[in-house]
Amino acid sequence: MQRPLPSFLRTRLTRGARAAALGCALLVLAGCAGTLPPAATRATPWPERLHTLLPADVLLLGEQHDAPDHQRLQREAVLWLAARGQLAALVMEMAESGHSTQSLPPGATEAQAQAALQWNDAAWPWKAYGPVVMAAVAAGVPVLGGNLPRAQMRAAMQEPAWDQHLPPAALARQITALRDGHCGLLPESQLAPMARIQIARDASMARTAKQALRPGQTVLLVAGGGHVLRSLGVPTHWPKNLKSKVALARVQKAQSAIKTEASQVAGTVAHAPADADADVVIDTPALPPRDACAELREQWRTAPRGQR
Repeated sequence: MQRPLPSFLRTRLTRGARAAALGCALLVLAGCAGTLPPAATRATPWPERLHTLLPADVLLLGEQHDAPDHQRLQREAVLWLAARGQLAALVMEMAESGHSTQSLPPGATEAQAQAALQWNDAAWPWKAYGPVVMAAVAAGVPVLGGNLPRAQMRAAMQEPAWDQHLPPAALARQITALRDGHCGLLPESQLAPMARIQIARDASMARTAKQALRPGQTVLLVAGGGHVLRSLGVPTHWPKNLKSKVALARVQKAQSAIKTEASQVAGTVAHAPADADADVVIDTPALPPRDACAELREQWRTAPRGQR
């Protein structure tokens, strides 16, 4: 009989509160690293700049989960790559590894795609991600779940080997982001196990993308912004001979924290130094202001005992 997950992993946050808090955590990662790219003096509309990121074995596209413009960018990237015959597969954090649309025809329905991916609409609303998935399905491109299966989370949480995967400074950034992303509500003793799960998720997505590689084509991997950062996310699990590029979407409220050099319009691209955490940054309009931590505190306060 499988033991239940700890309460802090069973807690169901509202999508908005979770996404907004994780967006703040990404700012922590950006601020600590000091490597996110400055704004370019000449911005270029998306997705026309995709060709500057190619060739690449894998293109990682990071998002803030509650930003609709980020899912729009993903769909545009799928369409652009597929139209040129360059898209090998779409790997998504939003579905578990082991599930895919590979057996579906291009004319498959949304219901068939959801069933094939075992889609969890409560965690990842199909309204937001369905258009991304269906753009790939209609193009005859397989959509692959990349996330660590829930059934494997306990084992990952208890695996001390994950503590050694990142350099100490990067691991400290990961833990700080988890602490701040949960608004300081988690006990310190739970942060290291959660970091292990985060790293194991990255490993799962990296493994799925690597298995989908095809000569002359690119695998597009869609995940939260923290997962795609070159210094501590999925790219840390690549073999040295795998060529990847990182595009990071962020909402414009991040401008002051990241100290960019110039304002940009929605969907424009800024170039980055080659050794940065991202090759390009795509700025999108600010979201309505909200206090995600207040929402999270209230949700945890009213949650049944044992589910906080």
